[in-house]
Amino acid sequence: MRDRDFADQNGLNEAELLAAYSSIDATRIEAHPDRIIGAAQLLGEVMALTRNASCVHEKIGVYDNYHSGGHACMVLTPEIDLRIFPSHWRHGFLVEKETDAGMRRSLQVFDAAGDAVHKIFLRNDEHEQTWEELKSSLAVKDQSQVLKVEPRAPVEAAKSDPAKLSILRKEWTRMTDTHQFMRLTSKLKMNRLGAYRIVGAPFVRALRPEAINQMLHKLQDSETEVMVFVGNRGCIQIHNGLIDTLRPMGPWQNVMDPGFNLHLRLDHVAEVWAVEKPTQRGIAVSVEAFDNKGMLILQVFGVGKEGNDHRPAWGKLVETLDGLPEEVLS
Repeated sequence: MRDRDFADQNGLNEAELLAAYSSIDATRIEAHPDRIIGAAQLLGEVMALTRNASCVHEKIGVYDNYHSGGHACMVLTPEIDLRIFPSHWRHGFLVEKETDAGMRRSLQVFDAAGDAVHKIFLRNDEHEQTWEELKSSLAVKDQSQVLKVEPRAPVEAAKSDPAKLSILRKEWTRMTDTHQFMRLTSKLKMNRLGAYRIVGAPFVRALRPEAINQMLHKLQDSETEVMVFVGNRGCIQIHNGLIDTLRPMGPWQNVMDPGFNLHLRLDHVAEVWAVEKPTQRGIAVSVEAFDNKGMLILQVFGVGKEGNDHRPAWGKLVETLDGLPEEVLS
């Protein structure tokens, strides 16, 4: 059983479960991104994992090009592309777990509630000596097997203000960068999902929940490159490239490509929106999935790199996704 599932079944969270093995299979370490990413850069090719309750995003690559910051940090490489929010990196562990394939080593980071923020898995034993050195240099004095965690913050439900709809629509047309959207909704005392629910065409189109799986199949067939964003409060991880191999298993739809795996709980998808935001390079089109509490599960955008612009093909693909009938929305 996976650690997350075992912890849930026993009324714990992952961080508490790992703490119980402190000085046995786990070493409590400094959790700041500067220290964690600095360590990851010494470990060669690894697997980076970021998840939320409904989606797991895994990338193979090397940590490099790290940019530190007080509010946000970044890792920017072609394979590993992260947006990091340090205030949520609260508990860290070096973990050694014996498996059928041998010893599996990982750096794992958790938020204040003990939920996983980001994990880094070693791919081979070449850096075993470096690993042992990190156990000494990163370890904190407190190796207690009891971990103090805070209550899990609830997901913020959709928040709208119909009285400000005209302002929302007017300011939406004035955006020149997708990052301006969150500042706009915050200023209007709304949030992402709340704004989508009221703004209407031509800015958004409500899709059937099944459209997220339909999208993955169309990407597989069309060889259109996309950016897939999956995150939580402390980390967002991005894949740039194709979706090639789909392997459904029970409620999960799985992308199983070289260097990139995605595991998505289709039964958790409650709302899907096709969204258009103006930028200096034209309209940015995204498909965004939410669960029944309003949590953002994942976002998909077209790749718009110079000399490799898949955004027009992506926009046409999104137009073919099944929308919700008007009577469902009213």
